[in-house]
Amino acid sequence: MKNSKNSILLLTFLSIGLFGCQNNNNTASSLKSDTTTEILTGGVKMIPVKTAKGSFNVWTKKVGDNPRIKVLLLHGGPGATHEYFECFDSFLPKEGIEYYYYDQLGSAYSDNPNDSSLWEIDRFVDEVESVRVALNLDASNFYLLGHSWGGILATEYALKYQKNLKGLVIANMMASAPAYNKYAEEVLGPQLDPKVFAQIKDFEAKKDYTNPKYTELLFKYYYTEHILRMPIDKWPESINRAFKHLNPNVYVFMQGPSEFGITGNATLKDWDVTSKLKTLTIPTLVIGAKYDTMDPKHMEWISKEVQNGRFLYCPNGSHCSQYDDQEHYFPGVISFLKDVDSGNFKKS
Repeated sequence: MKNSKNSILLLTFLSIGLFGCQNNNNTASSLKSDTTTEILTGGVKMIPVKTAKGSFNVWTKKVGDNPRIKVLLLHGGPGATHEYFECFDSFLPKEGIEYYYYDQLGSAYSDNPNDSSLWEIDRFVDEVESVRVALNLDASNFYLLGHSWGGILATEYALKYQKNLKGLVIANMMASAPAYNKYAEEVLGPQLDPKVFAQIKDFEAKKDYTNPKYTELLFKYYYTEHILRMPIDKWPESINRAFKHLNPNVYVFMQGPSEFGITGNATLKDWDVTSKLKTLTIPTLVIGAKYDTMDPKHMEWISKEVQNGRFLYCPNGSHCSQYDDQEHYFPGVISFLKDVDSGNFKKS
């Protein structure tokens, strides 16, 4: 009787194993047939970009799936990384919005050629267009969101290629570098402790930008007020990682040594497109924040200067208002995207 029970149990296990293997094989065959033409990479795609100095690869990553709303995120710097956009993961997926992380050439996971001739606006605009084509984005679904330097790049792209866009978001960036410098010099600087402001200006007059004391003053007294309004030891890991991976060669060449205006011989210091804004006809969201390094009144003016603009004000935010004023930032961005998609967009 005992042997009979053992035999039955053995046959049962063998049957389960046999049919289980068959089912697994069927599943494996199904998976294999689905991936014979493409290896799944979790949304990551390296995109070749042709330049006058050769072909390079830039890194992108797709999150979500929405045939009608696809947002390409343009990070700041220049030379920063997609990493400080990672807070978007907490808001956009549950709204069904598809978006793309993207490291521009010279940044993080993309190629980093050591050639300063590549760091100019028109070439970056052409790069964004190459990325758009590779990702199959078009005017039926393509939204561009640019933050800081990314706002410059997004604006310049729209001025050249707005026919390819469904919507534009300019976040925390003025339309004039000289106006930005004036705001830093005449408004934000004097708000600092006079002794601190004098020390910062002294370092800059001596071009002693690599002095640790200069960096310490900026982070302690300026960045925690106007870049991200949190104590340094409370800054999100994604922000710290982005700073760690910043490419100083690109950043200093185009922006200068700090976020306290565009200084020195930085190539962006004379950038100004205020006279061209009226040519933008696509729905445009302009984001400004009370404590930003950028003048929020200028940001509001941009929203009225373009033909179909809306202004989003973040009363608790600074330059990184996607972190320090999420209460206003994300509902405003999401509403804009959905209003444009539904045909209910109204300019402010």
